[in-house]
Amino acid sequence: MTSRRDLILRTALLLPALPLLPRPALAQTGGRPDGPVTLVVPFTPSTAQDLLARLLAPALQEGLGQPVIVENRAGASGQIGTQTVARATPDGRTLMIQGVPFVMSPPLLPHLPYDPARDFTPIIQLAEGHVMLLVRPDLEAATLLDFVGLARARPGALDYASPGNGTAQHMAMELFKLTANIDLNHIPYRGTAPAVQDLLGRRVAAMMLPVAVALPLVRNGQARALAIGAPRRSPEAPEVPTLAEAGFPMRGLTLWYGLFGPANLPAPLLEHINAAANAWLADPGTQKALQAQSLQPAGGTPARFRAIVEEELREWARVVKEAGITPG
Repeated sequence: MTSRRDLILRTALLLPALPLLPRPALAQTGGRPDGPVTLVVPFTPSTAQDLLARLLAPALQEGLGQPVIVENRAGASGQIGTQTVARATPDGRTLMIQGVPFVMSPPLLPHLPYDPARDFTPIIQLAEGHVMLLVRPDLEAATLLDFVGLARARPGALDYASPGNGTAQHMAMELFKLTANIDLNHIPYRGTAPAVQDLLGRRVAAMMLPVAVALPLVRNGQARALAIGAPRRSPEAPEVPTLAEAGFPMRGLTLWYGLFGPANLPAPLLEHINAAANAWLADPGTQKALQAQSLQPAGGTPARFRAIVEEELREWARVVKEAGITPG
């Protein structure tokens, strides 16, 4: 029979080990993951999402007190990596960088293996950029109003290029078509490079491109910029009017990028990761690095970012329906 003295002695010997047992729970309660963090990029290296992930990772590592590893899981237009995050445990150890196509594609892909509204926790909007509407330099359209007049005079005769169906450039131009009440013929390509090549080769009339990609073409005289889809003129190209200034006020052309986790990320973890990312965005070095890519820091609360995601899911579903865009 075990004596009372033996029981007390055994209990005393076990006491030093007890603090080791609940450490994961304590770590999560304090807002820190309990192990290395994988920052998933559902696209190939050198994309904007990849660039942001590699800039952010060291700051997250310092803020969370855990190693942060960037992992590119490309494939199926981002679906493979995104599905991985949707199925991950919400313990802060699996995060993801996404861009605005995340909210544009669901209406075009009804059989997605995840639900952008239900299966993820929006953590923070990291950065935003904008698109420019370019035309080939020989087109008889010196201004956006000229271009609209040309399109109305020749419905369906002007072609525009995009990197593919459902891409941000495609959806932005379709939104502009609805706003301006014009008919343009969409030519989808497999990627930005061949689409730009045909714009430069004057085989298509127009294209929407991110500012960082558009400006070198404009400055080299290879394309003409008619407008920028931004609330105000770009300091990099102050001569280019906004769409609103040209007479076509419209929302929804922001190329945002954000940080997500799996659904049901605990509040302490959510707040801690958000704070670490906000601190990174406030750093002058971060702002300079983003500006070099024609991006502006965003930031804010998880609630703010969730509202943006939910609103844009509704808005792009409307655009797809009204424009009659199909998955093909």
